[in-house]
Amino acid sequence: MSLPPIEAIDESQLGHVLSLLLEPSEILFDNLVPDLVNAGKRFASYTGLVDAAIAQVATWDLPLRAKFIEGHPRIGETKNLSALSAKEQGATPTVSPTPPEVLARLAHLNACYERRYPGLRYITFVNGRSRAAIAVEMEDVLGLPHSLSPDQPPVGEVSPIETGTDAWRSELDRAVLDVGRIAQSRLGSIKVQESS
Repeated sequence: MSLPPIEAIDESQLGHVLSLLLEPSEILFDNLVPDLVNAGKRFASYTGLVDAAIAQVATWDLPLRAKFIEGHPRIGETKNLSALSAKEQGATPTVSPTPPEVLARLAHLNACYERRYPGLRYITFVNGRSRAAIAVEMEDVLGLPHSLSPDQPPVGEVSPIETGTDAWRSELDRAVLDVGRIAQSRLGSIKVQESS
């Protein structure tokens, strides 16, 4: 996988490049790409492009930002992943498969998280950590005991945090920043062609 030199990126290629780095989504093509194009900026590096994209997302209203992070797959998903997401989440054949009980726990934790933070999806910079380690992180974020239970606590017992409150906004902001961290990390695994 490679990207053309940054100076060769034009408006028609911007969506493709950003979908590789940030995950393809409707909001990326309908909102982010036009916002960046309308700003008329030229980027000196892919790092600068990612930084500008995340800075632009940070200016959006809360529902639009929440929709943006939905472009990333849930932690532990095993189907319909982009090649880079599959590699990052350890879903590639070169990595030991995740035990089914960990996948079941992650599915439950995703449901708990989405009840706690209505309209949000849990995003984290995996950075080579196992899915089991991410499950522990999610439990800590939710204040849950460490477990491999696929159904405890019951999702209905998780107290929601009201949308738009400081705690909810803080979690949304953290997720957007982690999308940027993921994209910057991806740059390290994608070859950038030399300019001619």
